[in-house]
Amino acid sequence: MQLAPYASDPASSRGRRHPEVPAPTRTEYQRDRDRIVHSTAFRRLVYKTQVFLNHEGDLYRTRLTHSLEVAQLGRSIARSLALNEDLVEAIALAHDLGHTPFGHAGQDALHECMREHGGFEHNLQSLRVVDRLEERYADFDGLNLSFETREGILKHCSKTNAAELERQEPGGVAARFLDGGQPSLEAQLANLADEIAYNAHDVDDGVRSGLLSIEQLEAVPLFDAHLRETLGAHPALRGRRLLFEALRRMLSVQVYDVIDATRRQIQQAGVRDSADVRRSGVLVNFSESMRQDSRELKRFLFANLYRHPDVVATTSRARQVIAGLFAAYREGWPDVAITAAPGISIERAISDYIAGMTDRFATREFERLTEGRAFD
Repeated sequence: MQLAPYASDPASSRGRRHPEVPAPTRTEYQRDRDRIVHSTAFRRLVYKTQVFLNHEGDLYRTRLTHSLEVAQLGRSIARSLALNEDLVEAIALAHDLGHTPFGHAGQDALHECMREHGGFEHNLQSLRVVDRLEERYADFDGLNLSFETREGILKHCSKTNAAELERQEPGGVAARFLDGGQPSLEAQLANLADEIAYNAHDVDDGVRSGLLSIEQLEAVPLFDAHLRETLGAHPALRGRRLLFEALRRMLSVQVYDVIDATRRQIQQAGVRDSADVRRSGVLVNFSESMRQDSRELKRFLFANLYRHPDVVATTSRARQVIAGLFAAYREGWPDVAITAAPGISIERAISDYIAGMTDRFATREFERLTEGRAFD
């Protein structure tokens, strides 16, 4: 497929931090995707929490299945917009590599543990994984991904951390957080596909868990419209088929909305090439009405699922597990099997180790170190 003039052309990539001979049969972004899929951190995502902890059921989303859904949605939209599908996929597959066990609860707990030692940001940790922590190659640390993939992985970054990254890599992946620029359209698309995917699958998992009901979801305009549309076409439909059909229609409408709205934004901004993209505002987006509908869905999920007493009780315990692990390793240093590379603090080395854990390894390790139960 011929790329649009404002798409990311792998032949024009800003390259890798450690120069390598090009692959004979793959573009730079295809090579990035393959390295990510074969990484240790990617495999661990299968046992990392999305919303429901890994031990709570086999059918709930994990970070791995979530990343695959983001990649699928991203590629579909990229194809319609003539953007680089391989770059979108690489960013989507790597965007959660730095996530802790136990989802956002684990991230919050680890940030609290690291508050006096530079804090913890999972996007920054994802970049750290692909830049430093993976150990697969003889000539360099990390995966040595292309600039464009690394830039897309770092979708959020505090000013403090951006300044430190800029000091280490002038004009690099953090520069846009300081100068107000934008990343590639592919990075913008992967970011929005992430939002679309987790909104839809959190509805699915919430109903599967019994914490949400279809009746509750009728209060959400975006879902209710497609529920009514589905019942109009299939009056006898009930249960999971009804839910899946309504979600399928909701996803399709969101995808088509993004495609149409992004085309309009690109045209209105007069974008001619990838350099124009970086000087413009965010171009990959919903229409205003769909953006409002998406916000309503997010608010509903926050109030009724993420803050449900059952979820809060479990995630509160997960925070205690992470804090307990950090304290145990810090107290036991240096008689623990964690090594700190030159220039890396003990606390950062412990943080890297904990962030890389799966839910079940963190649970077992906590119980081994404390001789207590992690979860009832």
